[in-house]
Amino acid sequence: MALVITSSAFSEGQAIPNRYTCDGPDVSPDLAWSGVPDGTVSLAMICDDPDAPMGTWVHWVLFNIPAAAGGLPAEIPSDAALENGARHGTNDFSRLGYGGPCPPGGTHRYFFKLYALDAVLALDSGATKAQVLEAMEGHILTEGQLMGTYSRQE
Repeated sequence: MALVITSSAFSEGQAIPNRYTCDGPDVSPDLAWSGVPDGTVSLAMICDDPDAPMGTWVHWVLFNIPAAAGGLPAEIPSDAALENGARHGTNDFSRLGYGGPCPPGGTHRYFFKLYALDAVLALDSGATKAQVLEAMEGHILTEGQLMGTYSRQE
């Protein structure tokens, strides 16, 4: 069974509002999920844009989210470690936390991917997407995604 991810900010395949992009306050959207399987110890979230001109652009890496978390509120602070123990990785803007959509042109797709893991990742804050993916190998119980789109306003 796959994880089901939703947001009150946008629906699957729909436009992400300016509030969550570089054209607005650039804060993270709220996310909720269901379908976390038994045996899940932690969750990891990776948001990226496969339509970026230089290859997939990573907008958000957050790992060691507690298994009991049913989602994330909007405007997650970009602290290295959150109150719930989750840790931020480094995005392709070379900073911790969420960096919203900011495509150079056209409409891009943004995939919020959530992974249910049977382990806590032994990584420090600041880990890259590649490091998180490597640490997750052999520990993914299930995954799900929510895709939103965005194009810059002229």
